[in-house]
Amino acid sequence: MPIYEYECAACGKEFEKLVRQPLPAPECPDCHSTDLHKKLSAFAALSGSGAGADDFPGPCGSCGHPDGPGACRFK
Repeated sequence: MPIYEYECAACGKEFEKLVRQPLPAPECPDCHSTDLHKKLSAFAALSGSGAGADDFPGPCGSCGHPDGPGACRFK
């Protein structure tokens, strides 16, 4: 279930909402308007030794590029 960020067109309040289904439409927690604009959100990426850290490739062995092997010209 995704968490979306919204901005209310009526009062300008910005808030996040866990959306389980598209209906009923979310409403502003301040003015209860449903005239909302979904905002572009950045997603969280795991780093370090936390859960899921092994899901991402390590640095390239040839050049150290952080996107992992094959991300640079030294394939």
